[in-house]
Amino acid sequence: MWMHPDVMLALANDRHRELVADSDKQHLLTIARAARRSRKAAAARGRPTGTLASCEPSAAVPAR
Repeated sequence: MWMHPDVMLALANDRHRELVADSDKQHLLTIARAARRSRKAAAARGRPTGTLASCEPSAAVPAR
């Protein structure tokens, strides 16, 4: 089957746009994942370490 050159060009352009859109989507997802990982790591640093952490500061306890 013979296709008109304009139809072939339109199909090629559509495919190229799809590939570019997929690449952009993947790039944005990668950036979002990296930002989320760094935000999680920064938030965990300032918090106490769960139920095993001491309730009173150790420097304020007098020596006996």
